[in-house]
Amino acid sequence: MNKTGFGFLRLPRRQPDEENSVDEPLLNALADSFLLHGGNYFDTAYIYLGGASEEALRKCVVERYPRTAFRIADKLPGWEMTSHEQCFACFSEQLTRCGVTYFDVYLLHGLNEENYAICEKQDEFAFLRQIKAEGRARKIGFSYHDGPELLDRILTEHPETDYVQLQINYLDWDSAAIQSAKCYEIAVRHGKKVIVMEPVKGGSLATLPEQAETMLQTLRPGESPASWAIRFAANLDAVEIVLSGMNTMSQIEDNMRDFPPLNQEEYAALAGAAEIIRSRIAVSCTGCGYCLSHCPGHIPIPRYFALYNDYARNPEEGWKMENIYAGLAKKYAKASQCIGCGECEKHCPQGLPVPALLKDVAKAFEN
Repeated sequence: MNKTGFGFLRLPRRQPDEENSVDEPLLNALADSFLLHGGNYFDTAYIYLGGASEEALRKCVVERYPRTAFRIADKLPGWEMTSHEQCFACFSEQLTRCGVTYFDVYLLHGLNEENYAICEKQDEFAFLRQIKAEGRARKIGFSYHDGPELLDRILTEHPETDYVQLQINYLDWDSAAIQSAKCYEIAVRHGKKVIVMEPVKGGSLATLPEQAETMLQTLRPGESPASWAIRFAANLDAVEIVLSGMNTMSQIEDNMRDFPPLNQEEYAALAGAAEIIRSRIAVSCTGCGYCLSHCPGHIPIPRYFALYNDYARNPEEGWKMENIYAGLAKKYAKASQCIGCGECEKHCPQGLPVPALLKDVAKAFEN
């Protein structure tokens, strides 16, 4: 069993601080290995890396392989659309960026209560239906970041949906904030296929607390923590694709193996590991970066939260994080410079109280 798709949000970089400085030779090698191992599904979006993601996909896959060798999923930033006609203009730009004449899967990006209101105002599902009827999108749907009640409403009002892309991982499965299990059940009840995003929760499930990792290693010696996370998502019957951002050849090889189904003992072990992990995470940020373009102060929010999590796990090594923080604050802005506008919160898929958490970051590193 392998359902792995190649996510193009987190790509290898030439310059660590520049998200659009894609390491093209390494990315070519990763895509080659992915395809050689039997993968064929690539996922991108208009906003990923400021457009560099779509262009990188064109260069490393579309221009190097026949169209029948791969599938591409792309997404419309519906919240940016000010008219129905603008949807078609954005879609055409994406086709050009990717170098294709059609997308295998095309999704409305990041529906939640606010974005769905915009979607309905601009009649974006009618746009989806039209490009599907014209053959320019083979399957349509949306990625989703909200609760099960709204998901049920959207799928009831728009049965034309083929796919729902959901955040699913063993840490968020029973989360009161993300509600992965309940959202998955809604999708199944409506007969929809599911694409999984964040199966390793932005990489946080790839490196576990020692107690949690030992628990899993006892059952399957030598298996990576990330492979456990991928198996959990892939084990769900309605899941067709499990997206993973892969930056190294070892990640490709690890993710592209055949994964056996989970048994009850393994489910119990993952539940136990999740409890341990929750007790150690200060901020449940996945590093997606959706907040960044909406921050008027240009505060590197995900990087500050990653530092803060390191500090919370290892406060005795806080001096190391302080030096890194000082360098970032000099280049960008301090956490204490947050003006509390709340724009970041509106676009955070995890629903984090970002301004309040930035105050914690400032307290830890600026005093």
